[in-house]
Amino acid sequence: MSENKEYFIGVDVGTQSVRAGLVTSKGSFIKTASLPIRTWNPYPDVYEQSSDNIWDLCVKVIQDISKGIDPTTVKGIGFDATCSLVALDKDFKPLSVSKTGNADQNIILWMDHRAIKEADLINKTNHEVLKYVGNKISPEMESPKLLWMKKNLPEQWKKAGYFFDLPDFLTWKATGSLERSLCSLVCKWTYIAGTKKGEGWQDDFWKSIGLEDLISRNYDKIGSNVLSPGDACGNGLNIDAAKETGLMPGIPVSTSIIDAHAGGLGVLACKVSENCTENLEERMALICGTSTCHMKVKRDPVITPGIWGPYYSAMVPGYWCSEAGQSAAGVLLDHIINSHPATNALKERILKYEKESHIANILNEMAEELKEKKGLSSVSLLTSDYHVYPDYHGNRSPLANPDIKGMICGLTLASDEEDLVKQYIATIQSLAYSTKHIISALEEKGHVIKCLLVCGGLSKNPLYVQMHADVTGLPIIVPNSSEPVLLGCAILAASAAKYYPSVVSAMAAMCGNGELIKPNINDQEYHKKKYKAYLNLLKCQEDIKHIMTIAAS
Repeated sequence: MSENKEYFIGVDVGTQSVRAGLVTSKGSFIKTASLPIRTWNPYPDVYEQSSDNIWDLCVKVIQDISKGIDPTTVKGIGFDATCSLVALDKDFKPLSVSKTGNADQNIILWMDHRAIKEADLINKTNHEVLKYVGNKISPEMESPKLLWMKKNLPEQWKKAGYFFDLPDFLTWKATGSLERSLCSLVCKWTYIAGTKKGEGWQDDFWKSIGLEDLISRNYDKIGSNVLSPGDACGNGLNIDAAKETGLMPGIPVSTSIIDAHAGGLGVLACKVSENCTENLEERMALICGTSTCHMKVKRDPVITPGIWGPYYSAMVPGYWCSEAGQSAAGVLLDHIINSHPATNALKERILKYEKESHIANILNEMAEELKEKKGLSSVSLLTSDYHVYPDYHGNRSPLANPDIKGMICGLTLASDEEDLVKQYIATIQSLAYSTKHIISALEEKGHVIKCLLVCGGLSKNPLYVQMHADVTGLPIIVPNSSEPVLLGCAILAASAAKYYPSVVSAMAAMCGNGELIKPNINDQEYHKKKYKAYLNLLKCQEDIKHIMTIAAS
């Protein structure tokens, strides 16, 4: 490898794995590495992880991708992570957030819904900070989780010294700096920015929900020095982290970012050869993994009920970011597939004959075969009698209702592979209808959306991508880069290192090109009808909940 090369490292801590990538100044990947994270699920809707485990994995993947290169060629490093809550004691040691008492379990994972009651209590305050979270805070955010901990683990609460959003924990481990990211604080902690007056932490909010003890010591427990993503954090990589990773001490470390926002950075400036808007304000990024996040930026703040934000400079500096999402996307497809009676036999056949094929690829092929067998013009038409409502883990957007459940209409006694294929297609369609529901809410408040960009695991599923184009009627760009989330971190690293003068200029230089997927206009009327069925399923569920509430009163 040439000595005069200059590289940046991106580290992504997702829900299930820690990944790292070695990236050139033009956005090309030299090497990537990945390791699985341990997750505890001791009770229903309770998910916990270990900060020590995650940092150890970060060190290992960094070592892996930088093996054999001159460490002086690495010019910067950037971190992203899920918006999970990390608890440390006063000596910076892991502090259990679990009723099990296990100190290793010191992270409440983003998808943990233990704090639904606390979120409801916070929402009843109608405090001004709530208007920046769609007027309704989610149990996936940090203030409900903190309140849950104080109420349910009072002895642990007394021992607490520091609380971090997981991305900020990583930069603290890398630099020793307690500086926090504007991204994490405005998106998940009710910190206010970009309003010119009344910015920062809101004392009266914390007092109103019984967490006034966080105000003491100038908010040191949750962070008082705030930087934008792409700013240099602390004095760069500290000596301990440099020894662990094998990198040079002092190399710039970017202020961190949430994983979905990193994905947005890695795709929003992606180019295609065909005519497609390059205006960031007319594009929306979908980061499609275990959950899906829908990231939209605008120069001016636009508040949309049920949509998180707008958050100032949370993703692209100078822009307000609105964030919608689906709490269960990839994990929902996995659940639908794995719980079907025909799946085990199909998996055995795949192992025997198709060792390299993912089951989704096989189901896509089977869908095409079934379409031909039935003489249909489109795979979509296979589900005319099969309808799915996808909120198995509650609705994040645009309803902001964690109590909503999933639904299936059209079940029969069939348990064969054809039924599995239909249910699989209908579930993919339901996720696309959910995206359409989100787009409609944004457009109603003044957002303009002319193009979608997708990244993450589900973006590698051509049926998922095409169905989103067909349902929304919008062209979709699939980036050529295989790792847009890691690329987003590398973009921040390049900005922190001053290799590029700004995050936006780094995006323009590093995002690269992509493939344009156009919607199939022949299915639009069909999808309009299916979307009405989707909305009817939602109304049916709401009506039933109303009936049962009356019955219980």
